[in-house]
Amino acid sequence: MKLKLVYPRWPKLDRQTEFHLPPHGPVVFAAAVPAGIEVAFTDENLEAIDFDDPADLVAISTMLTCQLPRAFEVAREFKARGRTVIFGGIATMLHAEEVMQHADSVFLGEVEGRLEALFDDFRKGKLKKVYDFMNNPPAIELVGTARREILNRELYNYRGVQMLDLVHASRGCKFDCFPCCTGFLGGKKFRPRPVDQVIEEMEAIRNNRLFIVDNSLAQDREWLKDLFTAMIPLKKKWVSHPILDDPEILRLAADAGAWYVYQAVFDTSDVIRNRIRRLKDHGIGVEGTIILGTDDQDEDDIKRLVDFLLEVELDVAEFTILTPFPHSPIRGQMEKEGRILSNNWIDYTAGKVVFQPKKMTPEKLQEMYHYAWDTFYAGGGHQLKMGELFKNVIRREMDDGTYRRYNPKTRRTFDKQKGQA
Repeated sequence: MKLKLVYPRWPKLDRQTEFHLPPHGPVVFAAAVPAGIEVAFTDENLEAIDFDDPADLVAISTMLTCQLPRAFEVAREFKARGRTVIFGGIATMLHAEEVMQHADSVFLGEVEGRLEALFDDFRKGKLKKVYDFMNNPPAIELVGTARREILNRELYNYRGVQMLDLVHASRGCKFDCFPCCTGFLGGKKFRPRPVDQVIEEMEAIRNNRLFIVDNSLAQDREWLKDLFTAMIPLKKKWVSHPILDDPEILRLAADAGAWYVYQAVFDTSDVIRNRIRRLKDHGIGVEGTIILGTDDQDEDDIKRLVDFLLEVELDVAEFTILTPFPHSPIRGQMEKEGRILSNNWIDYTAGKVVFQPKKMTPEKLQEMYHYAWDTFYAGGGHQLKMGELFKNVIRREMDDGTYRRYNPKTRRTFDKQKGQA
């Protein structure tokens, strides 16, 4: 039996350097596919889809809301050729009712231990319209090593720089922040994976650079101590969302190879200033994630915020426009207030205004979004600032003997200690 797994393309953020990380959802899904099923994967962001591929079943993996319009087109193409199409992933869970109109079947929730029944039903011609496990997550111990061998590794590099591999050490998030859908998707309970299983997966990844995609590394201090301590011998260099602002945890994170952190910057307070300083004091870079258009912001607030980012010497900034994604706390509030201006999902990139801001017009907020990008990067574009972060990690890798250089001409990786790999 052959399964064709497709990751549809989506529009990228205006003004941000376009690069492509190996996707996480598809490789996690593939790891749960029963043995004996051939999996062929296509990332449409980097290669064309072969719609005439004679697959028995097509699975479309969706992460982002703005992926859905293209995902629906892809489904129509396959269904026109007589293929059975199933959908899964974050955006499928957020838009389940709409997705059902385009799919033969949808899978909602986490896949571990659940796909055997789905494929059995398909073989018997009894595929269900919905497999719903949204409120019934599997035991976290069932989460195994993602199946990264389905990826075409040659595609995931930028100008000879190998992109980071994604890995997760936990699921769920107890914080339930106002713009985030994680509470709906993964639950509001923190579910850490056993540390030895996380380390086993990290060891299996040949890439020295990782992105730990957990929503927050600030939920359980003792587990973090155990995790970072166990990571130190791996000598990996990694990126993550916020790390617990605690002296011992930050020291262990730095020793474990923390390269830079995505840190939410929501105001110009000393709390944020000091958090950025402490990360930098530990040699950890900071990429600020800045949401524009919150109800407390006007035009001058955004200008002061950009000035603040320059003042604290933030390494990199990613500006986004507040976007009321389905099942986020802010969506419910805006729907009650009648402030949703568009449900055209192709515009839900976090780079376009789709709601009525409180303290400015939609046009002014769009203008301030461009102002923020242009002003922060006036002294050197996004590529240059990212280049500085990469130079820092290369120096660290050369110091500890882990530097590996990808050669796009030979399509091979060079390890200075072991020679050609």
